[in-house]
Amino acid sequence: MKRFVFAVCMVGMLCATAFAGGGLDVFLGDLNAQARVDLPGFSARIGAQFGVPVPQVQVVLGAVAAPADAFLVFQLGHWSHRPPEEVLGVYKANRGKGWGVIAKSVGIKPGSSEFHALKRGNLALQGAPYGGPGQGHGKGKGKGHNK
Repeated sequence: MKRFVFAVCMVGMLCATAFAGGGLDVFLGDLNAQARVDLPGFSARIGAQFGVPVPQVQVVLGAVAAPADAFLVFQLGHWSHRPPEEVLGVYKANRGKGWGVIAKSVGIKPGSSEFHALKRGNLALQGAPYGGPGQGHGKGKGKGHNK
């Protein structure tokens, strides 16, 4: 029960931090803390949100430096309409250069709503498929980031 209450509190903190304008680094730090509490649940939520099987999420988790990096691999793949494997390859080639460089390398234009959402950390791991209830996502490119 304590673990569940802690996880619920972490989700609340994560959402509050992202919307308070804490930026990408704060969002990623909170996401990593959340993953440390419940990695299987974290994997399942990424799978549900991005419509990929949990084993595929686990492969990406095993190939990145931190769990939040796996989230961004799937988020950038969603925005750029590229498979996670391709985004993962770009991540590996450019890991030390930052997420802005990786985003540009997969076709996300600086100045786009996606690029601004990335830089602001205006993202969320909601654990529901895109377009699900309460998501508020558009279907076209440029409308896929969380608000």
